[in-house]
Amino acid sequence: METSGGRAGAPSSLVDHFRALEAMYAGAPVNRFFRPVIKVGEGEAEIRMAVRPDMHHAAHAAHGAVYFKMLDDAAFFAVQSLVTEAFVLTASFSVYLLASVADGEMVATGRVVHQSRRLYLAEATIAVAGTIVARGNGSFVRGTTRLDENVGYERRPRG
Repeated sequence: METSGGRAGAPSSLVDHFRALEAMYAGAPVNRFFRPVIKVGEGEAEIRMAVRPDMHHAAHAAHGAVYFKMLDDAAFFAVQSLVTEAFVLTASFSVYLLASVADGEMVATGRVVHQSRRLYLAEATIAVAGTIVARGNGSFVRGTTRLDENVGYERRPRG
């Protein structure tokens, strides 16, 4: 993922949008437990999260909910990077678990693979130490909730 916040030369307003999405994600109450870190670019997102024992199921590996959250969030924010006025919604999402993870850092990478007027398709992978341990793909639609301070979205122009 590019560190410039998207394609080279992205308008500063678009980069401001990416940073506002990152702040919105960091401020979501559910992320107090998971403690992920996100980087958003144009049509892409990367999420990093350490697997901890309190995320384990009874067999001492990360619960499937952890995989789902990371995959859905990475794909969701890849799509949300392209929509600046409204909150997008996950319409459907499929998860493919390929390997169990007991510890280490999970890195989810999401990207938009198709967009039309009403529908966005995105896919995501999770890797641990360079090995893909899960894949997911989903469909997303524009919602009716505005992107504003009520959902933790607040653009702060760079300067």
